[in-house]
Amino acid sequence: MVFTGFDIKFPEYEVITPQTGQSFHVRSLNVQEEENLKGSLVTPAKITNHLNKCLFDAIVKKPAAVKDFNSFLKAVTLKDRDALLYGLYHITYEEIRNYDITCSSCGKEYPVTIAASKTFNMVPYPEKNILNKKVKVPLPVSKGVTAIIKQPTLEEEQKAIESLSSRPGTTVETITETLLIEKFEQDIPEQTKPKVFVDRHDIIDAFMSLPSRDKRIINEQYLENFGKYGVELKMQVFCNHCGNEEVVDIDIVANFFRSLYAG
Repeated sequence: MVFTGFDIKFPEYEVITPQTGQSFHVRSLNVQEEENLKGSLVTPAKITNHLNKCLFDAIVKKPAAVKDFNSFLKAVTLKDRDALLYGLYHITYEEIRNYDITCSSCGKEYPVTIAASKTFNMVPYPEKNILNKKVKVPLPVSKGVTAIIKQPTLEEEQKAIESLSSRPGTTVETITETLLIEKFEQDIPEQTKPKVFVDRHDIIDAFMSLPSRDKRIINEQYLENFGKYGVELKMQVFCNHCGNEEVVDIDIVANFFRSLYAG
């Protein structure tokens, strides 16, 4: 007899995205999808693309505006993806198992296991559409320079990584870090219009040349206006060596891939 598949219904979990307020239902991964993701761990650029496709393929119910993979990339922010990834992790694995903690008091490592649902917290964006929001950030040290920041989408991330990852001296981390900057504007004396830098190459070069204080202000303004709206996984733990109690943050993406290999 030829195997043609089991007649089973995969578990599902509804995710409300924190920044765009959309409802998605995701199902658990199957073994083949886990193996495909493991095979994607070659370059950071490849990981991002495979992760996005994995999430999209696991969606069983989606908003009307999301017709296909490309419209999914346009409609979902990086912070929304964290929520979808949590939903996929929760429905696939249920528990965060043998997560290694380094005690902040005695410095020793110990493993913990906890239900993923007990670590989850979400802060939703209170208005209608975060994708329409732009914030001007005058830089305190680079006088006359303003950074216009926004919340990037998966599409913007993917395009930037594809076009810039081979750029000499540019890491994927730098590309991702500068995605929140839509453009720089520089006031020029005796000119009515500012000089504008919108090309991603120029934005990266400009960002890397900034004084550290200017970078800090940009990041602070992003966190206040965009970054604080999202999901976080926090876990209260007790060191089994010295009894120290603390709350630790769990990296959603790192733990997801750790679970792939642990499984």
